[in-house]
Amino acid sequence: MPQGEGKPTPVALPSEVGVVNVGLGVLGESVRAQGAPAVDLDWRIPAGGRADLVAALTRLHGRWGSQVEQANREVVRRLEESVPVLVGVSRLAEAVPEADGRVLLHPGPPLAWADVCAPLRRSARAAAVAQGWAGSPEEAEALIGRGAVRLEPANHHATVVPMATVVGPLDPVFVVENRPGGNRSCAPLNQGPGEAPWLGVDSPEAIRRLIWLREVAGPALAEAIRSAGPIDLFALVAQGLQMGDDVHIRSQATTNLLLRALLPHLVTGRHPGMPELARFLSWNHLFFLNLAMAAAKATVDWAAQVEGSSVVVGMARNGTTFGVRLGGFEGWFTAPAPPVGNALYQPGYGPEDGAPDIGDSAVLELVGLGGAAAAASPAVASFLGGIAGAFEATATFGSICVARSGRFKLPFLDFQGSPVGVDARRVVELEVAPMIDTGILHAAEPQGQIGAGVARAPLDCFRQAVLALDRRLAAGEGRDRPPGP
Repeated sequence: MPQGEGKPTPVALPSEVGVVNVGLGVLGESVRAQGAPAVDLDWRIPAGGRADLVAALTRLHGRWGSQVEQANREVVRRLEESVPVLVGVSRLAEAVPEADGRVLLHPGPPLAWADVCAPLRRSARAAAVAQGWAGSPEEAEALIGRGAVRLEPANHHATVVPMATVVGPLDPVFVVENRPGGNRSCAPLNQGPGEAPWLGVDSPEAIRRLIWLREVAGPALAEAIRSAGPIDLFALVAQGLQMGDDVHIRSQATTNLLLRALLPHLVTGRHPGMPELARFLSWNHLFFLNLAMAAAKATVDWAAQVEGSSVVVGMARNGTTFGVRLGGFEGWFTAPAPPVGNALYQPGYGPEDGAPDIGDSAVLELVGLGGAAAAASPAVASFLGGIAGAFEATATFGSICVARSGRFKLPFLDFQGSPVGVDARRVVELEVAPMIDTGILHAAEPQGQIGAGVARAPLDCFRQAVLALDRRLAAGEGRDRPPGP
């Protein structure tokens, strides 16, 4: 007790108590139940309390923080100032000469044939048959299995492929140029719904579709795009977000905007396949998806030239592993591919039927689309418990990003910019993984797409990335120091 003139004075306790609760929400609820005010502080131990991660984060925010922030600003500038434009359609071997010969490009990080999941395996078989290397999927299986066909990640060739797509040298690809960065990217034509290899189907009908895309759709589209001239893809994306797209699960509006731009050139084109192409485009509501991916790929590849940044510039999955990349690092930081949650399945299917997350389309989340733009799309809200859930998803995504987009605006959030620039440091510190809007393929049978939902990137990829960046900056500091203690 305090002393006053030699006599102890009782301490007067306050008559009213307010509580700031740091910890479990139930503690704050107990205080409020007793009639006292309580404010819950959403706080948790950084990085789950792992000492090595906490130490790395401390250095990345502190000792090397200004260096990392400077690199991050440059990465975000490139993410925001890229101008990817569609300039044409050509065969893969023409656009990517190193992909000539018996090579198939697949989604996600590298993997051995023995580790390829069932949907991707069937797509590769269909691709090999369509290339003319085998007479049947079974022959293709043997051909690839004995190493007569190389499997390489599409990402390693400035190319991206959605879901279980596998692309060969004869296949038509969109060619996209990012003129501020002086770089290009490619993506195959979207194969459409139903029996298609990108959905894990290798039936005769699926193989015929690949051949039709190569022999009819590709040349006809090339003529139309050549006549239309370069098309600013992100300008269409920005409009599509105002019309209910997230430009990942849903791209109907942006597809329609593209078709409006191409329509005069489709109806006046001389290629005999124009009527067939028009019918195909009229029912392929995901046609723009591949173009959005190519635009995002050109953007992140330019950003990936910046070293020392903690902003993620690559994110992809192959149905077996999930990988992320940081600028200046050659390889991938990988973990097992996650399941797809918050899912809506077609009748007769459920979680036990779904394959793990697959495809290069997660690149869209890195430029402010897909899960980052969930609040733009009522269709995505149906996976997240309604509009409020979609708003919360975008807000949560924003907690792990370093900026808001200046060009991709979300109308239902008073035209705030969508979150852009996923920061591996924040992901690890908060233990909040990026949310990826995605489709679901059947894990075992050639049933095509059986649902759609939301996948969460595995945290371990980002933990590896943070530790690797910390080690690299430490090594660089050591080289810069003069000799001596």
